[in-house]
Amino acid sequence: MNHTFLDRRDFLGRSCSLLGGAALASLNGQSANAASPGGIPDLPHFAPKAKRVIYLFMAGGPSHIDMFDYKPAMRKLHGTELPDSIRNGQRITGMTSGQSSFPCVAPMFEFERVGERGTWMNTEVIPHTAKIADKITLIRSMNTEAINHDPAITYINTGTQQFGHPSMGSWLSYGLGSLSDNLPAYVVMISVGSKPGQALYSRLWDSGFLPSKHQGVQFRSGKDPVLYLNNPPGVDPNMRRAMLDGLASMNQERFDTIGDPEIQTRISQYEMAFRMQSSVPDLMDVEKEPDHIFDLYGPESRNKGSFAANCILARRMAEQGVRFVQLFHRGWDQHGNLPKDLRKNCESVDQPAAALVKDLEERGMLEDTVVIFGGEFGRTIYSQGKLTEDNHGRDHHGRCFSTWVAGGGFKEGFDYGETDDYAYNIVKDPVHINDLNATVLHNLGINHERFSVKYQGLDSRLTGVEGAHVVKDILA
Repeated sequence: MNHTFLDRRDFLGRSCSLLGGAALASLNGQSANAASPGGIPDLPHFAPKAKRVIYLFMAGGPSHIDMFDYKPAMRKLHGTELPDSIRNGQRITGMTSGQSSFPCVAPMFEFERVGERGTWMNTEVIPHTAKIADKITLIRSMNTEAINHDPAITYINTGTQQFGHPSMGSWLSYGLGSLSDNLPAYVVMISVGSKPGQALYSRLWDSGFLPSKHQGVQFRSGKDPVLYLNNPPGVDPNMRRAMLDGLASMNQERFDTIGDPEIQTRISQYEMAFRMQSSVPDLMDVEKEPDHIFDLYGPESRNKGSFAANCILARRMAEQGVRFVQLFHRGWDQHGNLPKDLRKNCESVDQPAAALVKDLEERGMLEDTVVIFGGEFGRTIYSQGKLTEDNHGRDHHGRCFSTWVAGGGFKEGFDYGETDDYAYNIVKDPVHINDLNATVLHNLGINHERFSVKYQGLDSRLTGVEGAHVVKDILA
């Protein structure tokens, strides 16, 4: 008989014959075809300080000037023209390239020195983050070559502005494997700020040229957190188990014939989906959390799909073995009406982001969990459009922006990098986006220069090929 093609009778017969093996496997908590957590045999390269990452990604380019990179001199610069010597021929977007004037705009919020080191921070709209200043490393010298959203978000997530490369979460799933047998290694959740802002595409959490089992799994806030995970009407778990074992048998025969590794990926994905049918409902049942947790994360934490609710879920996922959790929060593209819209966005993320750090620390998890808070670039000090007493916008700015990191081997209560009085150019300790990724990999026990995959004749890696380095000064 040709084993490559099976008719309906053969399929059903083989499925039934596998029921006994499936039942035995179920008693042991796994199926006969369950994939191991995986990972590359020679990873980690050295003892890691962190096991997992929670990436709080503010999509749209949050204004570093209005949140983290304040200087008193900005008050005197308000309303003055940005000098050509500061702009220095910088490539700017089409949204402000036609402006005849570039008036500087000081932040329209209150800043104070906070923490033991007295770092400047906006205490009016991010007061909770200000209270954890002694727990975070604040990097004020992040930089990127990209000036538009899609290439910039692609760049910081994959190490290149070109489509088709794996995201950071996919690289970690591929290299280190999963910490759980019943949940994916990489989970993505999306929330929306004051306005929807720029669209996000699934290729941002795609596996690129890595096996597709390493792509991020998007969890949603509705009654079906993972699409198509539940059994259709009339199909019970035993029937699903028999069907999967029959499919696994056929897929294995096909793999033995043609050797396509994606067939093995398909088998492992089916198995993970089967196990997630029981693990995901329990994971998403946040009502089990005590009231003081909802109080900690703030008033929106009981609203499914909010950033605050997703932060609670991120902590629960970290507890249950998800290697990389990425929370995208849309709506930070403030080309106009910045004071009002930035305030709204900060109100939705400030308390839960700070609460996540506190929560992880109280559970003894912060020391081996990296938490990152930042976006794809920053904003300009000059106003986009007409400057009024209480309103303005800011354009994209990749030359410098701010990101904070906590836990997982990073210093506590530390500032790194410095910009000029216009928060426009870096004057000390630049950190390229690939440098930050290299440093995160280092804390996970990975030498980024040795972590590559051959693709189109090149040794491709998350940190690119242009000299990224580990920023050792920010390591604990």
